[in-house]
Amino acid sequence: MSDLLKVSFDSDGVTLAGNLYLPDQAGPAPGVVVAGTWTSVKELMADRYARRLAERGYAALAFDFTGFGESGGEPRDVENPARKIRDIHHALTFLAAHPAVHGDRLGALGICAAAMYMAGNAAGDPRVRSLALVAPWLHDAAICEDAYGGAAAVAEKIKIGREARSRYDETGEVDYVPVVSATDPRAAMPYEIDFYLNPDRGGIPAWPNRFAVMAWPDWLTYDSIASAPQITQPTLLVHSENAAIPDGARRFHAGLAGPKDLLWTEGTQFDFYDTEPQVTVAVDAVAAHFGRTLR
Repeated sequence: MSDLLKVSFDSDGVTLAGNLYLPDQAGPAPGVVVAGTWTSVKELMADRYARRLAERGYAALAFDFTGFGESGGEPRDVENPARKIRDIHHALTFLAAHPAVHGDRLGALGICAAAMYMAGNAAGDPRVRSLALVAPWLHDAAICEDAYGGAAAVAEKIKIGREARSRYDETGEVDYVPVVSATDPRAAMPYEIDFYLNPDRGGIPAWPNRFAVMAWPDWLTYDSIASAPQITQPTLLVHSENAAIPDGARRFHAGLAGPKDLLWTEGTQFDFYDTEPQVTVAVDAVAAHFGRTLR
């Protein structure tokens, strides 16, 4: 069992909304900040993992990034790696000060794209004593070219993203396309992806399925592989050959400066968001990792 507290905290003047799951135990518990896929809100998968970690004895915080979900901030639904890393830093500050949390035993869990952001923060934040990444999307320029159709396609996305940013600066209007669509070729992921389109899975009202076109340059030029040599904290990666860009996970893992583990299991990328046995396999591995490194 776990208790849920609706919480809020400041991130450089923006009020962020979170769900803090507390274990049923006496005294402060190790704390873990949890975040999920790009464009996601906490209800998609961060809540699920946070709740499961609380059941295993951790105080786990899932929250909405600046401009997403229940959090404040403008413009809305803009995928900005630097801003998300800043938000994670402030989420850790909130968690460390909470009376139910053991403030010097803090971990970070990133699912999919949040792996990049949790890693980026951990590289410069010694308060993070342990890092866990599930189905991590970890890219650099070469991986982006492989994932998005080659150098010319990436350059075109960066170009239209910069044009969208200029329009926003001039007019205050944000150009949006769907995050996922099987029919709109402009979508950030122009595919039939059941997790995002199925209302019984990720296609929920809290997630608007919109991608700010001006986000492309920051997303495509962010190099998460480069952060690995700066990470000395014990790090666990849970991934599968059938999930997204396993080569990125291998290369990131190889570059880590501290103790590291890489668990290869089965499942597609989306299985790790809400499907059994992948979620339980991942949560058990993450809880065991934090048990070794935070307790």
